[in-house]
Amino acid sequence: MIDWATLKTANAPLNAFVEWDDHASSGNGALSDLTIGVKANIAVAGCAWTGGLAAYRHRIADEDAATVNALRAAGAAIIGTTNLEEAALGAVTRNPHYGWTHNPHALDRTPGGSSGGSGAAVTAGLCDAALGTDTLGSIRIPAAYCGVYGFKPANAAVSRDGLEIAEASFDCIGPLARSLDTLERVTRVMSVFGDEGVAGTVVLTDLGGVDCAAAVLAGYDRALAHFGEASLVRLDHPLARIRFASFVQTATALGIHLTALDPATLSPDLHKLLNYGARRTDADRNEDLAVLAATAAVVRAAVADGAVLLMPTTPQAAFTDATPPPANQADFTALANIAGLPAVSIPAGFDADGMPVAVQLVTRAGSEAGLFAAARALDTALAAYRRSPHFYEGDRA
Repeated sequence: MIDWATLKTANAPLNAFVEWDDHASSGNGALSDLTIGVKANIAVAGCAWTGGLAAYRHRIADEDAATVNALRAAGAAIIGTTNLEEAALGAVTRNPHYGWTHNPHALDRTPGGSSGGSGAAVTAGLCDAALGTDTLGSIRIPAAYCGVYGFKPANAAVSRDGLEIAEASFDCIGPLARSLDTLERVTRVMSVFGDEGVAGTVVLTDLGGVDCAAAVLAGYDRALAHFGEASLVRLDHPLARIRFASFVQTATALGIHLTALDPATLSPDLHKLLNYGARRTDADRNEDLAVLAATAAVVRAAVADGAVLLMPTTPQAAFTDATPPPANQADFTALANIAGLPAVSIPAGFDADGMPVAVQLVTRAGSEAGLFAAARALDTALAAYRRSPHFYEGDRA
């Protein structure tokens, strides 16, 4: 039986879960031993389907999203919904309507976003796995900052039924977990999972021009040493330009999607982000689309033969709540969304403050089995997962 009282007490300083299903229970199936949280922009029958928006505070989902239904059918206990950025736009989970979420490794640090509630919930042991969504890195950024594992499926490999859309060409539902084994079990149930292998490693020339923290570079160098030889791939544009193009496309699409809502229900910060898209001229948008098309082509070609692209997940570790969010958080993660490819984030070490850093692997669609095999070998070599100081020890099932 789930000990709801102590589970909710453990959640209180984190604000990872925003709603609980006190009647949740396990069923029969391959995932009957797992409890799972779901980001609140994914429909869970009977729970508020908020998308992190004030206007949807009382919108109750009539039925499960396809991904949630698949997990429930496999026996998983869906125990509640987790916090996220307002409209899933951002990478810190400082939601003005549902509160800030905090990192279980240090409560004064961001858990990342926009799936910060899912990342914090998994890291703190409040659930065995959680669903997040990844538009430009919103699963893998929390996985990196929280020191757990996160997987973004290929864009076409998982249903978006029941997802509050931000940018349809980038959005993808995927899981976070404290082990690759759990991550793979959940992924196999909820998405298409190809059995092709992988061979070879590619890396970005000069890391795409991104300035990375010393601990991030150390973790990346350890991962590179594990793989040995790697081929170089040069992008046509700096990663900062690529990330900005993908961000303004997302902001533009989301702005259109939210036009039906009363603007007064949106926070000033969200209005500011949406305005980046609104200010782009037709010429700007055409240039952005050209940048994105060229980038997708280069990345897909780099892994077309089954190679894995190795990169840091984020250029930095989780920063304090008093720190303005760095613009470059999604510089590396955006590539997998732009190219529509599967990507997995793996803990790679810690900085001087004890905060996790991570690396990610990206490959072609259809090679999910090979990607997880490569990730598992790398994870064994790095041995960088560490349980967070704030960890729930009670019963979850």
